[in-house]
Amino acid sequence: MLGNPTLSVFNVSGTLIATNDDWGNATSAPAIAAATQTVGAQPLMGNGQDSALLLTLAPGVYSAQVSGVGNTSGIALVEIFAVDGGR
Repeated sequence: MLGNPTLSVFNVSGTLIATNDDWGNATSAPAIAAATQTVGAQPLMGNGQDSALLLTLAPGVYSAQVSGVGNTSGIALVEIFAVDGGR
């Protein structure tokens, strides 16, 4: 298990679109918590070190990268949900 992950999303050109470490500290934390409930995902702990992003993306190719804070290593699980039902 990767204890303190950072999640980054890149577009097809390799440009960083968004990144997050410790989702509960993000200004979008209330929206992320609400979206988690909407899609029926496992709730994230408010004081945990999970990473989460809530993005509106144009159609295209994107990649997600997970790395450990401080160059730590471990296993990470990445889940992607369409909050609006994929419209």
